[in-house]
Amino acid sequence: RIVVNYAKRQQGRRVYAAQSTHLPLKVNMAGVIPAIFASSIILFPATIASWFGGGTGWNWLTTISLYLQPGQPLYVLLYASAIIFFCFFYTALVFNPRETADNLKKSGAFVPGIRPGEQTAKYIDKVMTRLTLVGALYITFICLIPEFMRDAMKVPFYFGGTSLLIVVVVIMDFMAQVQTLMMSSQYESALKKANLKGYGR
Repeated sequence: RIVVNYAKRQQGRRVYAAQSTHLPLKVNMAGVIPAIFASSIILFPATIASWFGGGTGWNWLTTISLYLQPGQPLYVLLYASAIIFFCFFYTALVFNPRETADNLKKSGAFVPGIRPGEQTAKYIDKVMTRLTLVGALYITFICLIPEFMRDAMKVPFYFGGTSLLIVVVVIMDFMAQVQTLMMSSQYESALKKANLKGYGR
């Protein structure tokens, strides 16, 4: 989270006091999309190679197809690299630090210790790059667990890392919604108690 302060301002007859809030930034902003893109792009050449590799003079396609099969070292290396690449690529598409900095400047908000405008955009971009790197490593780790488990335990069926990542993301979203619901119910009960105390006076 990036702390954001709003300066004291006046609109008409109303005077708004200085406020402090935060800019919510997610570690895994890309979700499961990088893993889906990575697996699709890597398996597509392998599928094409398996189709046309049986003909005369196309043995090299069969070799490529074998190297790009799940569980192979080349597949694992390309899969991990593609996941990290698409994490940064997708985050750059959906999140614009310069636009966020401009919106903060227009609304009278600023990051403590950082000049509004260009410096704020660079700071947000720096923080977002670090978060994206952590999220990319996290997604890569989750997606590679089935690859290593399949080799270590000799699992007879294919269980992709994308499926495991989807399960993990769904569970985390469910836990976040439950936590939000519990917090809202606590606020409602606190408001009811406050109202009851007010009526008792």
